[in-house]
Amino acid sequence: MKDIVTKIIEHIDPEPYREGLVDTPDRIIRSWDKLYAGYKTDPGSIMTVFENEGCDQIVLLKNIELYSMCEHHMLPFFGKAHVAYIPDEKIIGISKLARLVDIYARRLQIQERIGLQVVSTLMQYLKPKGAACVIEAKHMCMMMRGVGKQNSVMTTSSLRGAFLDKPEAREELMQLIKG
Repeated sequence: MKDIVTKIIEHIDPEPYREGLVDTPDRIIRSWDKLYAGYKTDPGSIMTVFENEGCDQIVLLKNIELYSMCEHHMLPFFGKAHVAYIPDEKIIGISKLARLVDIYARRLQIQERIGLQVVSTLMQYLKPKGAACVIEAKHMCMMMRGVGKQNSVMTTSSLRGAFLDKPEAREELMQLIKG
């Protein structure tokens, strides 16, 4: 792998062996362990659920920091995710919602897919009345190259169950996210 990264640097930089770049291939490879750690964790392994003791309203974790790498350009995108569900028989520890976002974000990704994966996993393991993931992110592929739009923020929503079928549940969720 080090040889491949070195060849990439040789392609980019006319002085690929200068002091500042000597250890760069090793640093890049080590950074990939963190950037792409989501491939090493099975989402099901963190989905510890508990019996619901009467909660029948929206459970929302807002402003979950999200860092990912665009699968089209291998450039970062970053922002925040808001994950919600309406419990039925099971609930989950709140930290698991943030971990679930990280598992899917720490892969080569597109924003839309992260939301779909988070919601699908919640539906599979919790079987809630509804699940939602709203993501707001800035994409470096839009900012550093391409159209160069520095202030653009992409917002996506993935909704299932009551959040999709019941406008009042969707509206309450969006008000909670804004508030």
